[in-house]
Order: sequence, then C-alpha cells, then structure tokens
Amino acid sequence: MEPSGLIPAALVVVGAWIALGAAGLTRPRATRWIAHWLFPLGALGSLAIAAVGVCALFAPATDLVLPLGLPGLPVHLHLDALSGFFLALLGAASAGTSVFAAGYFRDGEGTAPGLLGMQYHLFLAAMAMVMLAADAYSFMLAWEVMALSSYFLVLTQHRLEEIRAAGFLYLLLAHLGAIALLLCFGVMMQGGEAGLTFAAMRHAHLSLAWSSVAFALATIGFGAKAGLVPLHVWLPEAHPAAPSPVSALMSGVMLKTALYGLLRVALDLLHAPAWWWGLPLLALGLFGALYGVLFAAVQNDMKRLLAYSSIENIGIAFAALGLALVFHGTGMGALAALALAAMLYHALNHAFFKSLLFCATGSVLHATGQRALGSLGGLLRRMPWVGWTALVGTLAIAGLPPLNGFVAEWLLLQAFLFTPTLPHPFFNLLIPLGAALLVLTAALAGYVMVKFYGVVFLGRHREPGLEQAHDADTFERVALSWFALGCVLLGLLPVLVLHAIDPVVALLLGNGLAMPASSWAQLVPLSAARAAYDPLVVVLAVVPVGLLTAWATHRLVAGRTRRADPWDCGAPDSSPRLQDTAEGFGQPVRRLFAPFFLSRAELPAPDDTAPRYRVQIVDRVRARIYQPAGNAVLWLAQQVGRIQHGRISIYLLYSFVTLLLMLLVVLR
Repeated sequence: MEPSGLIPAALVVVGAWIALGAAGLTRPRATRWIAHWLFPLGALGSLAIAAVGVCALFAPATDLVLPLGLPGLPVHLHLDALSGFFLALLGAASAGTSVFAAGYFRDGEGTAPGLLGMQYHLFLAAMAMVMLAADAYSFMLAWEVMALSSYFLVLTQHRLEEIRAAGFLYLLLAHLGAIALLLCFGVMMQGGEAGLTFAAMRHAHLSLAWSSVAFALATIGFGAKAGLVPLHVWLPEAHPAAPSPVSALMSGVMLKTALYGLLRVALDLLHAPAWWWGLPLLALGLFGALYGVLFAAVQNDMKRLLAYSSIENIGIAFAALGLALVFHGTGMGALAALALAAMLYHALNHAFFKSLLFCATGSVLHATGQRALGSLGGLLRRMPWVGWTALVGTLAIAGLPPLNGFVAEWLLLQAFLFTPTLPHPFFNLLIPLGAALLVLTAALAGYVMVKFYGVVFLGRHREPGLEQAHDADTFERVALSWFALGCVLLGLLPVLVLHAIDPVVALLLGNGLAMPASSWAQLVPLSAARAAYDPLVVVLAVVPVGLLTAWATHRLVAGRTRRADPWDCGAPDSSPRLQDTAEGFGQPVRRLFAPFFLSRAELPAPDDTAPRYRVQIVDRVRARIYQPAGNAVLWLAQQVGRIQHGRISIYLLYSFVTLLLMLLVVLR
C-alpha cells in the first residue's frame, strides 16, 4: 500500500466500525445477529487497521487534512511510526476481543445488545482517532468520545448501585485528566501563538519552565487514564464492573492510548526534554508497580486481582519511559533506546496476556456464575480449553521464558544493569534501588499468578455447582487461542519484534537500537559479552530438561514412598475446603507489607455455629486522599446549598446586593 493511502485506509476502518454500531441499532434486541455477525465483522476491521499500523512502521510519515470540524479549523491527521505501532497494537488486541465478545454477550446482559454494540464499536473508532489526530481539537474530541463510550460500557449492568458508583468514579477521574490535557495543550500553544496543530506545537520554542509545566500536566492527564498511582483508584472499580470483553479492551488497549499520548507529548511535541523529567516517572512507575502487585496479591476477586495487576504493569511501563528520558537527557542514546524499546515491547505484551486473562475470567464467570476466588477451584478438568490457554497467559504475565512477558522485563533490567556512572550522584544511588524494586515486583507478580491460576483451575472444586461448569464456546476458543498464540510468538521472536519497534525508537529519540548483528533468534541488547538471550535454547534445552527432571524426580520419589491414609486431625473425610485459599495465599504478603494496607477483619462470634472469617483490604490512597477530598466537597456543597431557600424574593435580594457591591467597586 502507498504511504499516502494509509490514512484513508484507516479512516475506512473507522467508518466501518461506526457503521457496524449503527447497524446494531436497527435491531437492538437481535442478540444472535449482533453477536455472531457484527462483532466478527468488527474483528475483521481490527485486522485491517493492524495491517495499516504495521505498514506505517516502515513507511514515511503522512498527513491528511479533512474539511470537517469547526469553521477555520479542519481536522488534521498524522500517521507515523509511533501512531502506526499503537494502531497495530489496537488492531491485534481488539481483533481477539471482538471475536470473544461474539461468544460472550447473551440476552439479559443489561444494556440492549444493539446499543452495547454501538458503544463498543464507537469505543474502537475513538481510540483509533486518538492515534491519528494531529491537532488539539481533534485529539480532545476523540479522547472524550473514547472516555464517554467506555463509561457507558462500564455501566452495562447499570441497575446495580455498585456498578453506577464505579462508573461515576471512572468518569470523574477521566474528566479531571481531560482538564489537565486541555491545560497542557494551552501551554504548548503559547496563548494561541503556536496554533492548535501538532506541527505548530512541534516547532514552537517553549522555555524550560513552561515545557516542564506542560510535561507535568501531560503526566497528570495521561496518568489518570493509564491508572498511574495515585491516580489509579478508578481502575480496580471499573474493571470488575465492566463485562469481561470490555475489561480486556480497556486494560489491553485503552491504557496504552495514555502511553501513546505521553510519548507524543514528551518526545515529539516537547522535543527537547530535560533529563530530570524522567525521575518522577521512574519513581512513580516503580512505586506504582510495587503497589499494584501487592494489592493484587491480597485480592479475592478474579477481575479485581487482574485490575491491580494492570496497575503494576502500567507502573513498569512508566518506569521504563522515565529511565529512557533520563538517558536521553544525559546523552546516552543507546541506553535510552533500549529502555524505550523495553517500554514499547512491554505495552505490546501486556495487550496480549492481559486480554487473554480477562477473557478467560469471562469464560469462567459465564460457566460458573462465580467471580470470587473462594468459590472456585478444579476448573481445569471441566474447562480444559480455558484452563490451558489461561496457563499460557499466567506464565507470560509472571515473566517466565520463553513467553513474551519475560523479554520486555529482561530488556528493562538490562537497561538498569548496563548503566554506567552518571553525572548526577543522586541518580547513581537511585539506579540500584530501581533495579531491586523491578526484580521484587517481578517475583511478586509470579507469586500472584500462582495464586490466581492455582485457586481457580487446580485442586478440587469448592462449590457443588462447579460440577456443571462448561468449557468455552467456539468464538471464545478462537479468541483465547489468538491471544495465547500471540504470547508465544512475541516470546519466541524478540529480534523480529524489536526490528519492528526500532523505527518508533528512531523517530522519538533520533537514534535506533544499537543491537549487534546476531541471528534472527538470539537477542543481544548491547553487548554479547554482557548479556544475550536465545528463546530457542530455552525451548529446546531448558524446558525439556526441566520437565524431564520433574518427571524423574516424581517417579523416583513416588516409587520409594509408602502410601497410607494421612492423619486428618480426627476428620474422617477430606474436604475441598482444606485446600489453600486466596486468603491463605495473600496472608504472608499482607503481614509483611502491612503499612501498604488498611485491613478490616470481621471475626465470628464464639458461639457461631457457622463461623465465617472475612478480611476486607482497603486501598490506602483512596481512603486517605480521595474519600476525605470527596467529603470536603460534599460539605462545601451543603454550605453553598444553604443560600437556596426557594423564594424569589431572597434571590432578588441577592441580585440587588451584588449590583450594589459592583457599583461600589466601579465608583472607587
């Protein structure tokens, strides 16, 4: 495809998504027609826009101006390697999610299927337009449409009070972030002198102080959308409230639009970032990653656990971007390229394994009607297709080779370890701490995934109703297989993936990756003498040897073990309730990192014949910052409300007093 035809091709897909949404409104209650026809057609559009994004990676940047928008302000579009990469991510992830949605949505899911399809496809179109927009007006318009469509998708089960509360919190944080972005664009416009287009902002010359203000506002605005701590409080509420395909799309793709926006502002529009801009991103990212994984470790709800895991992974991405900014600002181009490539690789990986896990939880929820970890167990026997594909996602998100989650975290760790002496002593002290926090976070992520998969799929079922659980249907199996295959291929072909990412790195930093010449399989970040990784060696040598060792050890030990009935504390029969629980898995983390948590325990009475022990973990940031702020706003509103008496004479008196005060000011 010619470069000049890439933007029109992307617009055709956007128009097709909007048309599919409108087609659903013609028969809003025809669930089967909407699910089995419109959503698969939307998946074909996703594949098409992914192809456009891949072509844009290796083509020169193109621009297009549409005669739409406000008078004198047409819509400016721009497609380069950066937007192409995120369009490819959007298409690849949404293709699998749309196919999964075709098997997931059924009658009685809250919002009418036709309206739900409209919101869903408008959400896809808005995210694509965010990545194509090249002026502040078009960007903010697409950004707000994305926020509103996702808000209504979160409210699918709008009859439930907790769902409405989660949606309100999400919309509130989304609009606070949007205000920060408006102020950011206002600063970069220099009071209107630079113009609304990104091209004008790119060539504007802001002082370091105003550039820093714009970067801080962009960090707040995009951080609120991404779920960066402490702006994360909406995410653990919205993901459990939304349907599973919507959760997969929000976590796998929507969070990445925030990463795209921050990259566009920090490394493209503000083209001369200061090195110290990276320090707050690095600190907030590492803290957010640790914060997210700790709260994931103590969750008892499948989707809430995955939501906090998304906070962890977004924190890693922000830490990688912060490290890239520091290296770029200090003239270390090769290390900056390595850190930025690790961030982009991690964003792509997260889109696949997190979408896979959210879709798997959706299949479990439909098959069992349960979302609480304490009510699940033993589902691998009843749901083998879901169980085995979820195992791929679990191992990938835990960062185990040869799957994709390992590669990006390994590259980021290499960026930390390769760091030479920097001209700033404080940063030399921060680097070892950052590497240690990254390793701790990765280890805890593995711990969390052992809890998630073990409690849900292994052991024996904890509830009698789980015996009736059924495996995923055809559409769901295709989607789960698509994501699992992506996790495998992204892990086995890291060199090819990095070659595709290199144009983005070169566009943003001015230099590409400095990887030495190597085979298509062996990954060498900077120096073969320091570090190299070959996934084929892991597949062909380490994995078989490990499996053979485990099998031989089991056979040898089992052959020498005398089997006998275990001591059962006087209980004649074992029960699934004696298995490890989600609370049991999380208890060591809760005790060791107690300052992070606010715990509320409900203890049974001594004479309770059916005792239940329950511990509720409260997000300290929400309890200590957001709830007091919300209470203060409510109190202020109540005080202001006292002047509303409902009497016209009182209101006329207010107007008269106001006019007198204004007259006194004028006379003075």
